[in-house]
Amino acid sequence: MAKISFKGVGITAMSACVPKGVVYNKDLGYLIPPDEIEKTIESIGIVERRIADDDVTASDLAYQAARRLLDDNDIAPDSIDVLLFISQTSDYRIPATSCILQHRLGLAKTTACIDLTLGCSGFVFALSTAMAYASMEGVHRVLLLDGETFSKIVNRKDKVDWPLYGDAATATLVEKGDFGASTFILNTDGSGEDAVKIHAGMRHEIVSESLVEREREGGNIRTDLEVYMDGMDVFNFAISKVPRGVKKVLQETGHEINDIDYLVFHQSNKFMTDFFIKKLKFTPERVPYCIQKYGNTSSTSVPLTIVSELYNKLYGHKKVVMCGFGAGLSWGTALVDFKDCQISPVIEYEREVTKQ
Repeated sequence: MAKISFKGVGITAMSACVPKGVVYNKDLGYLIPPDEIEKTIESIGIVERRIADDDVTASDLAYQAARRLLDDNDIAPDSIDVLLFISQTSDYRIPATSCILQHRLGLAKTTACIDLTLGCSGFVFALSTAMAYASMEGVHRVLLLDGETFSKIVNRKDKVDWPLYGDAATATLVEKGDFGASTFILNTDGSGEDAVKIHAGMRHEIVSESLVEREREGGNIRTDLEVYMDGMDVFNFAISKVPRGVKKVLQETGHEINDIDYLVFHQSNKFMTDFFIKKLKFTPERVPYCIQKYGNTSSTSVPLTIVSELYNKLYGHKKVVMCGFGAGLSWGTALVDFKDCQISPVIEYEREVTKQ
């Protein structure tokens, strides 16, 4: 367990961008028996999802989220000292997508740019990195961009994964300021590497056979370049680790559960989150959900939930517990001190008009 605490740095602004394209799980009759669709929707809690066009990437969504944040808060691009981009669906293997975003956003060439990758726990881990940089002498502003287009790595004939995932991106500004303590507890169990995985890559060479769709467990269909998830393994992992993670961060910071203003979970599925709430005996009204309209957006789901559901609710000092968990296996919990956070409304991706 890594316990990391910060004081005097915090989140001052957030924004989010989602694709315009909407798909509805009620239309999955080709994949799920029609008499089971409503039961599936009720269990996972996902009514609809946003899916990016084929030529729209995670960085495109992140760029527009970042532009909205900078414009709404009158932030000069050259005032950003560090740019972090976290994603499992970055634009290229090489170069780092953060470098591409630095140029597109017009940030100074003195900006330090770094790509991070992890999974559904990614935002919590990346936020600790952003706060670590912001705590350093010589760094005042860190822009954390989080973008995922999982629709590009999930087979639409995979009845386990396709009903779950949506696409989105968020922007989070971390700065020095009059903030109380924020504490992170970060954990990893690499023995569970097979629970969520794309088989082909560096260890298993990509060959022509990697592109062939095959029927897998339970009749699911995918290629070796598309994501596999063992739902039961992930479920058992999450219910054993997540409530304990929340209790641990409260214990380490001397708080009781009712001291918390909001509890924000990774939006994996509604059944699981409902279980967490009951286990922790927390007020359901203070646990925001956005899974019903965006689905599981992987690492972006925690910040997307905050932007979507806590807009205009984080003024004054608020204590928010965030918890992300997933591939790796990894899980991270953070108690973050918010103060007058400026949250922009969620925007839809707009194609840029190319000047002739």
